[in-house]
Amino acid sequence: MRAALALADGRVFYGRALGAQGEISGEVVFNTSMAGYQEILTDPSYRGEIVTMTYPLIGNYGVNKEDVESSKPHLAGFIVKEACPFPSNWRSEMSLDAYLKHNNIIGIEGIDTRALVRHIRYKGAQTGILSTVDLDAESLVAKAKAAPSIVGQDLVQEVTCDEAYEWTEGVWDLEQGYTTGSGDGFKVVAYDFGIKRNILRNFVSRGCNVTVVPATTPAEEVLAMKPDGVFLSNGPGDPEPITYAQENIRALLGKVPLFGICLGHQLLSIALGGKTYKLKFGHRGGNQPVRRGDGHNVEITSQNHGFAVDAKSLPADAVVTHINLNDNTVEGLQHKTYPAYSVQYHPESSPGPHDANYLFEQFIALMKEHS
Repeated sequence: MRAALALADGRVFYGRALGAQGEISGEVVFNTSMAGYQEILTDPSYRGEIVTMTYPLIGNYGVNKEDVESSKPHLAGFIVKEACPFPSNWRSEMSLDAYLKHNNIIGIEGIDTRALVRHIRYKGAQTGILSTVDLDAESLVAKAKAAPSIVGQDLVQEVTCDEAYEWTEGVWDLEQGYTTGSGDGFKVVAYDFGIKRNILRNFVSRGCNVTVVPATTPAEEVLAMKPDGVFLSNGPGDPEPITYAQENIRALLGKVPLFGICLGHQLLSIALGGKTYKLKFGHRGGNQPVRRGDGHNVEITSQNHGFAVDAKSLPADAVVTHINLNDNTVEGLQHKTYPAYSVQYHPESSPGPHDANYLFEQFIALMKEHS
């Protein structure tokens, strides 16, 4: 079955249908990772996005029930050059196509992903329509132009949990599978703005007791839980409309150690008085170089974000600690007075580089210092 992808600026690509049938709109972006497509599919941060994989062959090691970052896929659509129909891996349970069908995710394969990525790099990420039911170029482009932009949308409400819960699963081990933590460490309350499970696993494996709360949970309720630290999670889309989270973070500043990742980093920055802006095509992939401090310490990081913090907007007491070496955007900050810091990238990445795992140890040290 044929499928089509149309961009709001009029560019149209034709290929073969992959996964479910139907039609979906979203922001068309690209990810440069060579592996980890299952984690990408289930990362709530991709809500509202049609993701293009730059690596040409996707699905060769199949899909299994363990390598997930949430309960289900959250992205709008999936674009690949070639989807492997016969995966080969001892952990594989189904093909990529079957997994997309099972979760009602529309995809497309067989298009020139190099041309699409070059187009996005020059023209910028933009809304698009992915369809297996309408192949008329003029009709599809009109729909893409009419589709809502990701800017200004509160996508967190679509991916956050409904009620608080305890998390007890640790990181994965080759012999044991997912492990369990000692549970005798610090109590961490994690705001779920679209949280990835491997973040929670990293806390548990370091002995933390972890409670996950919905994105709108008032700061007073969080403080009533008497946490040693509060974590601000990753999540999808534009941080500016998430005003309830910004207000809660302001109420928590100075009262408990704070650690933010990705959207949590952006929300902390806004709460401190900073501003954010939309990047031309974002940072998505497992090979982003980041400089730590003013020296020559460079980390290779996993990233997924379309917005960035404006360094010039930050107050004097918010110090930029990490810089992206590709475009000099802000990748981390720390407050001079409050026990609060954050990074734009993902230190918990799996699969991906582990250069930034120290950030979890840093948070534990911060909680110990203020306990």
